[in-house]
This record gives sequence, structure tokens and C-alpha cells, in this order.
Amino acid sequence: MRTRLRHRIPVPLRHHWRLLALAVALLVLTTGVLGAVRVRPVVLTDADADDRKSTVDIPGTVDLFDATVPHTVTVAFAAKDYDDMVTAFLAGGDKDYVPADLVIDGTPVPRAGIRLKGNSTLMALRRGTNRGLGPTLSTERPEELPWLINLDHFVEGRRYQGHETLAVRPAGRSGSTLNEALGLTLVGLAGEPTQRYAFSSFAVNGRPLTTRLLVEVPDHTYASALGRGVLYKALSTSLFSWQGESPTAYTDDFDQINRKGSQDLQPVMNLIRWVEQSSDADFARDLDQHVDVASFARYAALQNLLLNFDDMAGPGKNYYLFYDLDRTRFRVITWDLNLAFGGDPAQGPFDPGRLGGRGPVGAVPAPGPGPGPGFVGGFRTGNKLKERFLALFRPVYEATYKQLYQQLFANGSAMRALDTVAAQAGPTEAAAAQTLRTTINARTRALASVVR
Repeated sequence: MRTRLRHRIPVPLRHHWRLLALAVALLVLTTGVLGAVRVRPVVLTDADADDRKSTVDIPGTVDLFDATVPHTVTVAFAAKDYDDMVTAFLAGGDKDYVPADLVIDGTPVPRAGIRLKGNSTLMALRRGTNRGLGPTLSTERPEELPWLINLDHFVEGRRYQGHETLAVRPAGRSGSTLNEALGLTLVGLAGEPTQRYAFSSFAVNGRPLTTRLLVEVPDHTYASALGRGVLYKALSTSLFSWQGESPTAYTDDFDQINRKGSQDLQPVMNLIRWVEQSSDADFARDLDQHVDVASFARYAALQNLLLNFDDMAGPGKNYYLFYDLDRTRFRVITWDLNLAFGGDPAQGPFDPGRLGGRGPVGAVPAPGPGPGPGFVGGFRTGNKLKERFLALFRPVYEATYKQLYQQLFANGSAMRALDTVAAQAGPTEAAAAQTLRTTINARTRALASVVR
């Protein structure tokens, strides 16, 4: 019995037991001497401190986001697992993972996790209507549903080319994924963080192949590429309102992506409290101490230029926050552009976006704290940070808007980007590409007399 217990002790501890005993003795002595004196721990390293480490990284055969080669992803899962997952979602909105065997560009990936992904788009399943958000979805056509693939869920530590998760994005209102691919491209051209993507043939359980968009999900690797900081994902239930000092009050608002061992939600809580409680004068004077103003101006202008109503103020609360630990301020990261280029091409820089043509989203308030969140199509909308920025930083926003219009639309960059994206998607997206060309031409002409 003693021998078995001994071998359960890690080898390094068995070899250095004297040092460990000395450390324990010092700890006891320190506790006795200091008594009730509060001891604050000191962090000696700047390690990412995540508990989700990669143990197996599948290299694949080609770069997943290489646009010069065709891609194919097939998914196979048990019919009962799928039925149970759909039943749980329809009954209560739960999005449970089920095990699935994947083949990504010819490389088998057994027992990955896959679940439904999305909020406003998925309401088509629960309500039986698309409500203007895209093609009507059906559980009978799983190859058309929005999915989240998690390589780590059932096999801990597994990655595919460094990625823990991948998104299989839904079509937009036009029935195509071209709009999101174009939007992601233009965000990158504007100098803001975006996500990589690839068009792929996609099939589920032997059903027909369909063209889908695989999109990089902001995860630990993505966060590291942004710099030394903490990445937070806004949830669809996010209120962006001060709810007190307890971090547990914000678990329905934000999900922390990285550095969970060394950081927490406190920076986000501090930002929310300041945005909500600061005076107009304080907000105008001190915003750059909390948020990268130039980056945020580009973010806000891009959402309007791209006719993306479902941004941080939209029903889906689609955005990430990145807290730079060196500069101690935030950047807002664009996420989920499947509904981009779906609004009115004549929408002006300060005009509100619209949900499927019904009701404004993200209207610009008069100077001051502005109105609280509203509801559109059954979804809560609005974001106090964006509302107050547009009201109190109007000249900054207008200058940024004009610069991005010239950079992306007036000089033809958006049209050239569309040509490239359409060529990647292939001939099946030809009709959607023409629709987007019409939208971009109309958008460029409509803004020409407004942005001078």
C-alpha cells in the first residue's frame, strides 16, 4: 500500500521533497508571524494562464483558409443525437454539443463537438419564419444550418491548425455567404481586426453538398495575435448596464475567452460603470482613457457603411471586446457579418439600420446619455457606449466615415474585393455576386453627395 501511494506522487516532488518541506515550514511560520495581516499575491510571470492548452494539433493537408484551393468539410453524426439536440433547442433554446466525425480537406477528425450557433438567425427554426433574416431554415436540411465546430469538446486539448473552434456561417438575406466574406474583407482593408474565412463544400450525413463559409472564431490563438490582453465575447443576452460589483451578475453579458487564470471581468465592469455614470463632459474628455477612440470610430463607421444593423447595438449583440493590458483600454472587434449589405443602400451616416425592413436599430440619440435599450422584432437592441459615442464624438465619427468611404467605396476597393470574393466562391454564387454589385454601386452613389 505504501509503495502504491508513493508512486502516485509526481517524480519531481519525490526527488525534491526536502525543498518542499522547507517551503511548507516557511509558510507555516509566515502565517503564524503575520496572523491576520493581508498578504497580496505577486504574479511573477506574464504567462497566458489559460487552462485550455493544446496537446494535439492536426496539421491537415492544406491551409484551411487558403483561398487558392478548394475545400470540403463533411460531417457525420448519429440521427438520435441530432434529433435530441434539435428537440432541446426548440423546447428551450439550448445549444448542446453532439459528437460528430469530420473530414476536413481529406483529413479525418473523429469525435469533434458540433452544435447549433447563432441567435436571431436561428429564430427561424423556433418561430417557423425567417423574419427577413435570411432563407427559411429547416431541420430537414442540416447542411444549411449555422454550426459551431469544437475540436476540443470531446477530445481535450485537440486543435486543427491551431484552431479550437470553427464557425460554419449561415447565408445572409440574399441566400448567400458572399456578403459576410466581403464584409470581413473590407473590415481588414480598413485596418481593423477581422477574421479569416474560406468557402467550402459542406455536407451532413451524406446529404447534398452546399457552399458554406468557414470562419475563424476568436479564441485563445486569435487573442494572442491581438497583443497582450484579454478577449471578451459579448453574449446575445448582454445588457451593457451596471449591475453591481459582483462578477457573477455579468455571466449573461460576457464570456472571457483567454487569461482566465490571471484576469477576470473587472475591466469590463469598470468600463460599463464609467460609460453609464459619467457626465457628458467626462465622457467627451476621458473616453480615450477607456477606449481606443480612433479604432472605435472605424468600427462604428464600418457597421454603417457595410449596412450591418446586427452589430454591438443590434439584436444579436455581435462583438468582442479586447482589453489591452499595456495600454489599459479597450478595442471593439467586429464579429458576425452574415447580415451585412442587407439594408437600404441609401442609408446615411447617422441613419439607423433596420431589421429586415422593420423598425430602426441603433438610432443616433441627441447629445447626452441617450435612451436605454429598445426592442425590435422581440430582441433587445441598443448599446450605451455606441450611443454616447455617436452623440458626443460626432466630428470624429464623420471624419472617419468620410475617410473610409473614400478608401473602400469611392476608389472602387469594395467592388474589386467583391470580384475576388466571388471568384473564390465559384459559379454557384454568380447571381448573389450580381446582387451585391448592384448594392455596392447604389451605396457608392447614394453616399457620394453626403460624404464630401
